[in-house]
Amino acid sequence: MLKARLAQNLGPISGLAIVANAKGIFARQGLDISVSNFTSGKQCLDTVLGGGADIATTAEAPVTAAAMAQQPIAFVAGMEYSDLKTMTAASAGIKTKADLRGKRIAFTAGTGSEVYTSVLLKAAGLTSKDVTLVNLRPQEMLPAMAAGSIDAFDTWEPHVANAKKALGEGAIPLDTKGLYSETFNIVVTQSYLAANPAIVSKFLASLIEAEGWLKANPDDAIDVIAAATGMKRDELASIWPDYVYHVRLDDRILTTLKTHAAWRLETGNHPPGASMPDFTKVLVTAPLKALDPARVTLEARP
Repeated sequence: MLKARLAQNLGPISGLAIVANAKGIFARQGLDISVSNFTSGKQCLDTVLGGGADIATTAEAPVTAAAMAQQPIAFVAGMEYSDLKTMTAASAGIKTKADLRGKRIAFTAGTGSEVYTSVLLKAAGLTSKDVTLVNLRPQEMLPAMAAGSIDAFDTWEPHVANAKKALGEGAIPLDTKGLYSETFNIVVTQSYLAANPAIVSKFLASLIEAEGWLKANPDDAIDVIAAATGMKRDELASIWPDYVYHVRLDDRILTTLKTHAAWRLETGNHPPGASMPDFTKVLVTAPLKALDPARVTLEARP
């Protein structure tokens, strides 16, 4: 058995890794995976960069931060993506993106929520000066809307579904589908990949097998992931279609990384002297391409 340490963000976004572990898929691939759970992908990637783990599950924000800091990371696969969303208070009368003008909008600084908010305002023909931005953690958004202190919030599931459940007709989602997808990915260091190609290959093969099982057995998958993450089964089931589980390297990933990096450059949220990273040096296609070439569909293949 080949041993490896996984730093995992314990949430439905890590569903494929959770399934691979719970259903014995890692073991069948000849892997002995020890899992450390964290509450953010940033903690996961920081743990890997600090030598405390070998493989990280992480979103694009920590990836762009590490790339701009010239950390030697290797992005070997995306495994999930989901659209970020906007929930509005019915009393605010927000029917279209343009109706956000003059409204109080909550976001979470330093996450995909902040980038999504920037993209949303641009799509609405607005700037940050046209609205009042309020920095809140996702779990603070529903109470703030219920109290009437914000008109809308930008975040990820399950916080949007929770607001709809709690506020009923008092909460109305704004149609922003396809505007910004947050990705969830597998990242290692370049040196780890060079020294342990078999482990990385078997890990990705495990995720592909887990994807097949999850899609063939959605009800069982919801049970497994809800139990692992401590969610109520019915709450995960209600938002299950929002999680798109697919092991791949595609242009959606590259676009998201570039959008996030561009936001960092525009806002100054980057290391001194940083420039747009060359993501062809960050995205490493060979391991996944060797397993299933159809899963690598980057136009400009790094």
